Amino acid sequence: MVERQKQLVRDKVSRLVNWGHWFAFFNGILAMIIGSRYIETVGSPESLLGWGYLAISTIGHFSFLAFIVYLVLLFPISLLLPYSKILRGYAAIVATLSLCALLYDTIIFDDYGLHLSPFVFDLAWADLHALLKGTSYIVTPLAILAIELTAANYLWKRVDKIQKRHVGPKIVAIVGLCFVSSHLIHIWADATDVTQITRYDQAYPLSYPATARTFMARHGIDSDNQDRNLNFDTKLQYPAQALQCDVTSTPNILMITIDSLRADLVDAATMPFLSQYAANNLDFTQHYAGGDQFSSSMFSLLYGLQGSYLDAVELQNMSPLLTQSFRHAGYHLGLFISPNNMQGLTPAAMFNDFTVHLSGDDISEAAADKQAIAQFTQWRPSQTPPWFALLDLTAPQSYDTPIGFLGVETVKPPKPLKAAERVLFNQYRQSLNFIDSQLAEIIPQLPADTMVIITGITGKVFSFNQANNHDLSPENVRVPMIIHWPGKGPQKINDMTSHHGLVNTLLQDVLGCEQATSQYTAGRKLLSPNEDPWIYIGDNRIFAIYQPAEITVIDRHGQYSIYDKDYQQQLNKKLSAPELIQVMREGRRLYKH
Repeated sequence: MVERQKQLVRDKVSRLVNWGHWFAFFNGILAMIIGSRYIETVGSPESLLGWGYLAISTIGHFSFLAFIVYLVLLFPISLLLPYSKILRGYAAIVATLSLCALLYDTIIFDDYGLHLSPFVFDLAWADLHALLKGTSYIVTPLAILAIELTAANYLWKRVDKIQKRHVGPKIVAIVGLCFVSSHLIHIWADATDVTQITRYDQAYPLSYPATARTFMARHGIDSDNQDRNLNFDTKLQYPAQALQCDVTSTPNILMITIDSLRADLVDAATMPFLSQYAANNLDFTQHYAGGDQFSSSMFSLLYGLQGSYLDAVELQNMSPLLTQSFRHAGYHLGLFISPNNMQGLTPAAMFNDFTVHLSGDDISEAAADKQAIAQFTQWRPSQTPPWFALLDLTAPQSYDTPIGFLGVETVKPPKPLKAAERVLFNQYRQSLNFIDSQLAEIIPQLPADTMVIITGITGKVFSFNQANNHDLSPENVRVPMIIHWPGKGPQKINDMTSHHGLVNTLLQDVLGCEQATSQYTAGRKLLSPNEDPWIYIGDNRIFAIYQPAEITVIDRHGQYSIYDKDYQQQLNKKLSAPELIQVMREGRRLYKH
């Protein structure tokens, strides 16, 4: 009698386990249906190979997620409380909550481009009203719960009949084959850079496809440890609408960009010419570069977009709208730059509209700057107006000066520095003084109607620590922006401005383009008040949100630090969600869904 009772319990538990497997499989199918919303965000495949990979990846991944939920939350209850009514009700509630979480994740992913995490949940909670519209957030969970209860009861009544058909092992084999195959295909795609497959790496939540690098590492083979940051959405619309410009005037334009030019050292003692030039023209006193690296900062200057677009696939073959527009308006574009700044450039098409003049690659940076200036001086008279020249000077980046350059007297730094840092500070001033002397030679020789734009690519931190040299502190990103605009008098602009605002300033006020600036740029015009009390600086790996009283630095893993305006970390400060939400939406705005 006791043995029979035990056997009945075992049979009941076995039936509950069988039922649980089929219930998990059913929810895997529902998860696949909901998961199709991710494809709307990421974009559909454009080849049979892409469709094939996406199909087996979807089947394998969501079936695996459904089985994990069953294994963790349902299977133990089947053993502890083998009562079908309790288990069916509990399972329906668990499945409903899980599917609602997945559905909520699709909404967040569509809006922010990120999956749920504690950081993203806190962010989305602050924006919950905008994310959940109408009454669907009430009706949908109730509808899912009704479906789950119906399915749970239906499968319980028919689980024995289903088992007799012996289709379970076949389904397990197919799902397992899809799961393993998707990872093997991804290893191949990662090794051969098949973007039509790797573009879906971030599409699904909790998805960690095997890569060639991890595969080789496990087998003792060296591999490239660089992170690959592919933009999964290949439907970038830049510009969102075609530009229509009414060009009525075509002034010559000289843009001078200086690597590592700090705004606070454009003073009478270090750079007397540029200091006076700023006083006589438009001087943007609270101006910030778009990044802390050459590519990200120049990208913000010429494309006018957030650094989150830096690796967009389309932009690798698309030159900036700014230079396209000037070329279409009849301008001759010349670029005078060192070979070092042309290496590893992202996007690769950034300077495609320019005729490139490279300085020597086996000389010092100060000598290269002198050569670039000489090339520009020779090029300018030979051009039929209008022309647009970009002259990039690099000596301050390496504290370089020409042999025999006398420079300025050594002074005490305004802030306490270590002994070695004081040496860097004064050598840096020598380099700036050298650049100032070069500007004093070429700018007075320009025709009076030439528009001159002088700015820094990045700032400079006086440190031997490479991490400090590339952080997002004010010393590294606050740069001067000085514009000589024929017909405009001297003016100090004290609003916060950034490189992102130059594109729409030139396109609207020089070329007469009438489209809304949101169609092609992330910044507000330099001469317009900034309605948004924040500025974005960075790229798709790490970025900062600059506000008048605080600076928030966030990496791609959602880890963040908050600093005061002097870049002292504030340990007890909470993240300000509204500004971050605006930044994240701006980073998705130009993608077509």
